[in-house]
Amino acid sequence: MKHIGIVGAGTMGAGIAQAAALAELEVTLYDINTTVLRQSTEKIRTELKQGIQKGKIPPEKLDPTLERIKPRTSLSDLSSCDLILEAVIEDLRVKRDLFKRIEENAKSEALLASNTSSLSITAIASSLHRPGRFLGIHFFNPANIMKLVEVVRGRQTSDEVVGQGAAFAKKLGKTPVVVKDTPGFIVNRLARPFYGEALRLLGEHVATVEQIDRIVKTSGDFAMGPFELMDLIGIDINLAVTQSIYDQYFGEPRFRPHPLQQEMVDAGWLGRKSGRGFYNYSESKNQQASGTRKPT
Repeated sequence: MKHIGIVGAGTMGAGIAQAAALAELEVTLYDINTTVLRQSTEKIRTELKQGIQKGKIPPEKLDPTLERIKPRTSLSDLSSCDLILEAVIEDLRVKRDLFKRIEENAKSEALLASNTSSLSITAIASSLHRPGRFLGIHFFNPANIMKLVEVVRGRQTSDEVVGQGAAFAKKLGKTPVVVKDTPGFIVNRLARPFYGEALRLLGEHVATVEQIDRIVKTSGDFAMGPFELMDLIGIDINLAVTQSIYDQYFGEPRFRPHPLQQEMVDAGWLGRKSGRGFYNYSESKNQQASGTRKPT
């Protein structure tokens, strides 16, 4: 596997592209939005420079890594890719329609994969002529840093393809875990009570956002509290994943979204990316750049 395509140049797509390019793979980064492509490549450059400053990346890797990433706006540019990985919104219909078009432009031996965090791999593959070559490869945010990758076996995914997916993750320096195609897989299913109980505590006025995060970090030794993490992921994305898992488990009460999540989305308070979520990141540009924040 020498050449990979990434469909969707948002936060996850850019992070995966960076990790793959650092692993000396050629990357075609596709998006219909040229502004998003430009912003993503600029972000990758910035993060690589930060890695160099911290001594984590050799300086001589900067230019070759950037040169391996080719921004493109036509799906036909993915025709030579060995693996095409989708990283777009969590919408089953959107992903199905997109993969029909991806398959039409891909070579027959290419692996097709989704970075979905909660949707059924089997359901997405139902639109494909070669579902045996389709799997889930779920990275975690930030994809260029987080080590765990869930390799998801759909009902028709072949053993060979699962092995190739795990090998790809290892090539990027990740730790793959092969999981069954079940709603939320492992990590996102485990995470629902983490977020859900925190939201219930807040909604019942048992404790504040800051108190809950501080207790989780000091007593539980977590790197981030649930509200800090929701702000990082994006409250809209967190809500979409929760809703998806809730629906796929036919309304199982323990996975029910909390009204606070919908209120935040309706208000446009999506977390770090909007400057305001459970914390306020936009009081000054310097605060937002350094990640400092005050409770909303």
